[in-house]
Amino acid sequence: MARSLITLIGLALLSFGVNAAVRPITDLPLQADGPDRWRLPAGEYRGAFRIDQPLQLTCAPGAVFQAEGQGNGLLIGAPDVSVEGCTFLDWGRDLTAMNAGIFIQADAQRAKVRGNRLQGPGFGIWVDGTADVSLLDNRIQGDPSIRSQDRGNGIHLYAVHGARVIDNQVRETRDGIYIDTSNGNLLQGNTLQDLRYGIHYMFSNDNRVLGNTTRRTRTGYALMQSRQLTVTGNRSEQDQNYGILMNYITYSTLQDNVVTDVRDGSTGDTMIAGGEGKALFIYNSLFNRIEGNRFARSAVGIHLTAGSEDNRIAGNAFVDNQRQVKYVASRLQEWSADGRGNYWSDYLGWDRNGDGLGDVAYEPNDNVDRLMWLYPQVRLLLNSPGIELLRWVQRAFPVMKSPGVMDSHPLMQAPSHKEPA
Repeated sequence: MARSLITLIGLALLSFGVNAAVRPITDLPLQADGPDRWRLPAGEYRGAFRIDQPLQLTCAPGAVFQAEGQGNGLLIGAPDVSVEGCTFLDWGRDLTAMNAGIFIQADAQRAKVRGNRLQGPGFGIWVDGTADVSLLDNRIQGDPSIRSQDRGNGIHLYAVHGARVIDNQVRETRDGIYIDTSNGNLLQGNTLQDLRYGIHYMFSNDNRVLGNTTRRTRTGYALMQSRQLTVTGNRSEQDQNYGILMNYITYSTLQDNVVTDVRDGSTGDTMIAGGEGKALFIYNSLFNRIEGNRFARSAVGIHLTAGSEDNRIAGNAFVDNQRQVKYVASRLQEWSADGRGNYWSDYLGWDRNGDGLGDVAYEPNDNVDRLMWLYPQVRLLLNSPGIELLRWVQRAFPVMKSPGVMDSHPLMQAPSHKEPA
């Protein structure tokens, strides 16, 4: 009995200690700077802190929150809180407990987090089930000594509505910005590099992705199980496997994006096999508008598979890709709209009437291509006389023709790319 009582007392004290570890922000030497406005002077402030009332907190240069490897750096649990110009270091790395440098709770509507610097192993900023949050001009860095899959995401939005995520820089976390079950949000002008996925959408609808840049990620823009996305004016530079990946995406717009130099590599993803350096990969995605984009200098310009039909694909430029198109499906796809197609750097046709459109349709794939997709070992014979003979026979006697892509009105010049406003 005595031993059980001691154990219960010990557990109670431990629980009290854990709860007491999160201190109110008012424990710090705040300096009044106006009504509900406070300034935190320079210094190192150790432990975890919480804001549970509306206020505006501005940090002086040199004000550092040092979480000492435990829990969250700062919890925001009240509406209309602003945190600006602070540094957060070394919070916890327990991803199951959602350890984050800044954790914005459901009651923290209209929170604004601006111009902060965060560096630590767990999530950078976690926004949990609230609305109208603004994350602006923050610098977030993960811990590169930890395996990528064991790091937190730079910015994580869960069940969030009306968020504005603008002009942040994220590097060396797991994903740059992860959006789960979150509708009606804006991601604009963010720079995301050295990550798994730059921007990762799951089950999120009616969102805008405008003018962001990804570099050296394993996938620049992973758009999955979502609809009514507007993805405009973004850049993917030197990403690996995929520049833009569309997986179960419907009724969405991809316009005026630039994807260049996508590299070969392993996907690190068991759901979709193949990592062949694809500028755009469309998997089981329907009724989308893909216009005005530039896909350049990658192993594959565009790959469609698994029923990815009924998409409008026109006005794009496919420039100097090793293979422009890989298409595996059951019926012919026409890639032009309103009498205008796409620009293909390997198009060998002519324009006799000078209207800017090729007089001969562009057909990027033939039966030999399909043979190599079905039986990859045939690639060993790619430049052999036998393969060249098969291609000649197919061109000379097109008796049997597999369904593929046709651009009936190819553009003779690449469209000028529109920069985001």
